[in-house]
Amino acid sequence: MIRRALLLLLASLLLGAGAGQAQAAGYRYWSFWERDGGHWVYATQGPSLARPSDGDVQGFRFAVSEDSANASRPRGKADFATICAKTPTQEGRKRVALVIDFGTPSDAPEAETPPAARTACARVSPDATTAEALAAVAKPLRYDTNALLCAIAGYPEMGCGDQVTQKQTPGQRKPTAEQKTPSDDGPSLGLVAGIAVVVVLGGAAIWQVRRRG
Repeated sequence: MIRRALLLLLASLLLGAGAGQAQAAGYRYWSFWERDGGHWVYATQGPSLARPSDGDVQGFRFAVSEDSANASRPRGKADFATICAKTPTQEGRKRVALVIDFGTPSDAPEAETPPAARTACARVSPDATTAEALAAVAKPLRYDTNALLCAIAGYPEMGCGDQVTQKQTPGQRKPTAEQKTPSDDGPSLGLVAGIAVVVVLGGAAIWQVRRRG
């Protein structure tokens, strides 16, 4: 009887510890994408390092994401011919199509409203980076001291890569190793404490059984 009670107690503590992990840490930021045929691919370089070719399509999306694996892609049409139709070619210049998605109200910082998504065709020097192309059509840009892109066309007004606690839905990926907090690498404090309580109660129960014997 005592053993069964201890097992039930341990099960309830484990369930409680799991419930405490239903909140996942996300980050509110501008993600950078490159168009590969008919698909968006998360860029492997930052916009200040990437140097697109003439005819390339680049995208930016503002959203709350845990990591690059579940980041939200830019929405809308991303066809170079359509975006740059009204921007004629010019000798000694390249054209880069940009898709700028300011995200949804649920991703917006408090008291801010995201502008409507838009596209632009930047005509820049052949060696220009994506950041330079973006600056040509979507000022003002804002960066932090680590050169992280914080705002495009002045949105958002404040904040940069802020951490946001959000409810984790089934199938949502966990943070990558770079984004893990120390508590992600081991059992939670509640779980450890719960196990300790079970051990103490179990010891007490065994002591009582021996005493009665």
